[in-house]
Amino acid sequence: MFYRGFVRFLSLVASTFYRRIEVVGVENVPPSGAVIFAGNHPNALIDGLLLVSLVDRSPIHFLGNAKLWGFPVLSGLLEALGAIPVLRPEEHGPDADNRGAFARVDDILLGGGCVAIFPEGISHADSQLATLKTGTARMALHAAAHRDNDVAIVPFGLTYLDRDRFRSQVLLQFAAPIPMDDARLEAYQRDDVGTVRQLTAELGERITRVTLGAPDWATLRFVHAARRLYKPTSAKLTPASYVDLSRRFVERYALFAEKPDVQRLRDEIEAYQAELDGLGLKDHQLSHPVSASNAIRRIVWRTALVIALFPLALPGAIVLVPVAWLAATVGSRFSYDIDDIATLKLVTAVPVLFSAYPLVAIMVGVGLGWVWAVVALLLVPVSFFATLFVFEKQAQLLISMRSLFRLARLNADIDALVARRGELVAAVRTAVDRYADPTIRRMFDARDFRSPDAGSSRPASTKGS
Repeated sequence: MFYRGFVRFLSLVASTFYRRIEVVGVENVPPSGAVIFAGNHPNALIDGLLLVSLVDRSPIHFLGNAKLWGFPVLSGLLEALGAIPVLRPEEHGPDADNRGAFARVDDILLGGGCVAIFPEGISHADSQLATLKTGTARMALHAAAHRDNDVAIVPFGLTYLDRDRFRSQVLLQFAAPIPMDDARLEAYQRDDVGTVRQLTAELGERITRVTLGAPDWATLRFVHAARRLYKPTSAKLTPASYVDLSRRFVERYALFAEKPDVQRLRDEIEAYQAELDGLGLKDHQLSHPVSASNAIRRIVWRTALVIALFPLALPGAIVLVPVAWLAATVGSRFSYDIDDIATLKLVTAVPVLFSAYPLVAIMVGVGLGWVWAVVALLLVPVSFFATLFVFEKQAQLLISMRSLFRLARLNADIDALVARRGELVAAVRTAVDRYADPTIRRMFDARDFRSPDAGSSRPASTKGS
């Protein structure tokens, strides 16, 4: 009962921190039987919290680095979630004893429960999946060999559009489960080491299919730029379609990167992106041209919204702004790497906010009476969400004003860039027509490309993508 309530609370926290969370492939999660969830690990503790709050199997016991139990607030959170501490040999030496942790995992699986593990062994911010440890495969095969019911590994991938930015987006995608069937168990009895290695390799392939990886960040940046140029301006991408389209670009680029026309296209796109960066512009400002009158209307409307909601948002802002500043400061100053910034922000903000909430009510009660304290208890949560809305609209307002100013100031440069963009749109779509996998149904068809793109020099291909 407590676990379910705590998970609902975590779900509220996650949906507040991330503006949009999309879950794909939930039909691949077995409704019963022992399950090991195994996925990539790009965002420290946030990865485990998202998994347990979004999957309809409970409880899910995830394995975590034992050093996290050294922090009082974190240790209480991890214990409440039933997490299992694991000693990393890289930090505790070759004599690190994890027999107790693995025995606990074995008991959970033998009882038909769920375990979550990150087989890379570390949280990291690299652009591709790290080499997987073999522990996941060993635990799954050992449990399957000692129980009558089903045991399966469910690979998953987490993709953050901006992992540590407040109100960003995230995709959780599940791949098809890997069952520990009779054939695999027979192979395990004949050759345990070889079967473990083969299963680990298969797991790595399936996780790769539900994550977005590239050999380096420069390539990933190029792929994102090419994807933006290719996408019809009228199309709206969900996190799932965004990742799927980007993954296709990564995979096909890896196969044809040495082609002279592909190399030339990458050089041209990177030069275009560098010019945008130098002028302080974004590609969408060229692909979605907005007239000055429309831009001014948006600015006026957003200004009116901010002014109208400001009185309701003010009490929440008085509490939220200092907490947000504190969380951002802790995240930037005390993080070991960029992959744990979001974790530090949440671990700082959540307890401080929940301490400030009753404190505000008490202060109001002392100053104005306890009737007003009750009003404050009811008003502060509403004001908090009004504050989030106002902040988002205010950010959009500032972006609109800055864009209007830059587009007006750089009128001659904009005309040249729009023409350049049109040429690149045509070049990218030609390359897609030439190198796309013919066996995969393309994401867009001729109807999607029918409305002319900003600066596009020709109609889109009729092949689709």
